[in-house]
Amino acid sequence: MSAQKRLSVVLIAKNEASLLEDCLKSVSWADEIVLLDSGSSDDTPSLARHLGAKVFENKDWQGFGKQRQIAQDHATGDYILMIDADERVSPELRQSIEACLQQPDANKVYRLGRRNLFLGRFMRHSGWYPDRVNRLYKADKYRYNDDLVHESLNFQGAEIVDLKGDLLHLTCRDFFAFQRKQMNYAEAWAKQRFEQGKRCSYFSIISHTLGAFFKTWILRAGFLDGKQGLILASVNAQYTFNKYAALWAFSHQLQKSEPL
Repeated sequence: MSAQKRLSVVLIAKNEASLLEDCLKSVSWADEIVLLDSGSSDDTPSLARHLGAKVFENKDWQGFGKQRQIAQDHATGDYILMIDADERVSPELRQSIEACLQQPDANKVYRLGRRNLFLGRFMRHSGWYPDRVNRLYKADKYRYNDDLVHESLNFQGAEIVDLKGDLLHLTCRDFFAFQRKQMNYAEAWAKQRFEQGKRCSYFSIISHTLGAFFKTWILRAGFLDGKQGLILASVNAQYTFNKYAALWAFSHQLQKSEPL
């Protein structure tokens, strides 16, 4: 039987001091914790060091995918567990992770189910649960794509294995902060698609917006999440509208700037 592999917990952060302690305590059992700071103005770096993390800094922001990979490159463990400051590893998930490290398989990428908090309620429907994400993998085999937003792990056809236990995600603690983040994501999404040559029509804005509401509220049973489900369906529709309206606006501005 092979020896248990070393685990590096890796996260990127900026001004996350208010969330960091509970996050790092939930993974204090790992062999090392690596935090890459993006230029915090609060106590994030010093607090992370106090809690036992190895802290590095990179202010040259090139998108979430690139930043995660830079953070991963600082890790020395055999396996990577990639998390965020607003996530916490539950005891059951810890047991699942430790079991994987005792019987490692480099050809597998492990997928974690996230339980997302929205306005005081951990959602069970609306497409927000189990919200599986690929986060545990062999350090020297898998890397992140260079995406500006909604970054993804390039797992190269590996077998995906679902782990038991939840990754608790404090998605929406402050509604206005959540909305601001959604706007930033929408702008980054539209910019990336525009630079890739993508365009959209005025009709696409409306159809995608209505589709997002219907998908969340009906197809993903958001109505079973009560008032929060209805609000979330509306928020998802708003976010979708912002994405496609921004993409349309980029295209419209380009047309106006072109010489007649």
